[in-house]
Amino acid sequence: MANVYMAGDFRNGTTFEMDGNVFRVVEFQHVKPGKGSAFVRTKIKNVISGAVLEKTFNPTEKFTAAEIEKKEMQYLYEDSGIYYFMDNETYEQTPLNKDQLGEALNFLKENMNVKLCSFKGNVFSVELPISVDLEVKYTEPGFAGNTTTTSGKPATLENGYEVQVPLFVNIGDVVRIDTRTGKYMERV
Repeated sequence: MANVYMAGDFRNGTTFEMDGNVFRVVEFQHVKPGKGSAFVRTKIKNVISGAVLEKTFNPTEKFTAAEIEKKEMQYLYEDSGIYYFMDNETYEQTPLNKDQLGEALNFLKENMNVKLCSFKGNVFSVELPISVDLEVKYTEPGFAGNTTTTSGKPATLENGYEVQVPLFVNIGDVVRIDTRTGKYMERV
């Protein structure tokens, strides 16, 4: 039998099934008003469509836990808008399109290991490492001694992603990008 959650047990990251969809709890708050009964105020995200809903639940409402499978795979290559990932154990390949990759597309690099998240065999997202190192393909030259501005300058990385970098970063430098925020962390 599948695990069952009561809304009162919700925590950030809890995944559950509701109305034939799978949701992940993004935020939750247990509310006990002076009058009336307690309730759980939540912000939940549909893991397939990405839609975010704000919903309140009775703490005793029951939901089936959604078993999310995470499988480590290696990104191989892109061909005509289809991105291929290989299972490191079975060498089976899984093709994904741009919609399934979402924001992860900005940080993919050939031979990178990622986790494919799926529900009942349907991949809905790609979990990246926390940071990725990418080479700067183009940026304006920095000016020696110009340290008064902290805003930085735009740089185009090897995969086409554009990010703000400090003035001292040059073409050919490798920079570390935080995949959660999409921002520059450091020069490597």
